[in-house]
Amino acid sequence: MIPLRDTLTSRTLPVVNTTLIVINLLVFLQTLSQPAHFYHIYGLVPARYTTPAAWEYFGVTGQMTALVSFMFLHGGWLHLFGNMLSLYIFGDNVEDRLGHVRYLLFYLGGGVVSGLSHMLLNPGSTVPTIGASGAVAAVMGAYFLLYPRAKVLTLVPLFFIPLFFEIPAFIFLGIWFLMQFFNATGGSASAIAWWAHIGGFLCGMAFVLVTGARKAPTKPHRFQAVRSRSPRLQIIHVRVDQGGFNLTGRLAITPKEARKGAVKRINLFRFGKGRLIKITVPPGVEPGKRLRLKGLGLPHPNGSRGDLFLTIAMD
Repeated sequence: MIPLRDTLTSRTLPVVNTTLIVINLLVFLQTLSQPAHFYHIYGLVPARYTTPAAWEYFGVTGQMTALVSFMFLHGGWLHLFGNMLSLYIFGDNVEDRLGHVRYLLFYLGGGVVSGLSHMLLNPGSTVPTIGASGAVAAVMGAYFLLYPRAKVLTLVPLFFIPLFFEIPAFIFLGIWFLMQFFNATGGSASAIAWWAHIGGFLCGMAFVLVTGARKAPTKPHRFQAVRSRSPRLQIIHVRVDQGGFNLTGRLAITPKEARKGAVKRINLFRFGKGRLIKITVPPGVEPGKRLRLKGLGLPHPNGSRGDLFLTIAMD
């Protein structure tokens, strides 16, 4: 299962989440030319923390630095892309709920806890552990409790046929967690730090439960940047209107986009099937107004097609 995006739109700009993605990308580009021992210095090597000689060699500063730096290193483009895609999908809404500063501390703390989880169960390992997977798992664990009823647009490749499904977040993330657990307890050797993923996920859940973050704030936290644009790509669930050939749905835009107009790509979802189209929202549109897109409805027996009506809603 490959997640593509969720159906929730955050009220505020994901400043920290976007910055984290950019930093991970820049760090990865910088490490492409680094020698192999670079990862033994800035990666998380459990044996370094259980060997007195290693503490003398690296010093307290070096040991503490590696507990954070390892989560910004990646072993390849696929490793980086997978982590950043999950962070992009789930991180913006968690940041929206926690606020910028608290989200940053939560992300870093989740990464450290994930690293400690790996060290606890692999104390003698001399293999460097790298990657943002543990920190991202903490974000996913928080999302699991904060937005269980959100839906995740998921690509399921069946041989050479791409199938798209909208899966409730609690099912998608629950399956993901079970896969990590079964891989961790399967007994087979692996270069993947499964226990780091598990520790990060549980840390994210614990943080939400302890801090009471499930209670949604009535307005954005202080100093949060309010979003001026809705996502360019939106998933819209449509239903059949009266008459049986027209389709109706809801398009969410911001007040600024309503004043100035906007161009969106929307994925029309009906009966588990998606259809991607491009639409233009004219300037000066008002909430409740219905945009009519001719010929995008269901086929009529006489050869014509019904229309698609999108009701404008303000986010």
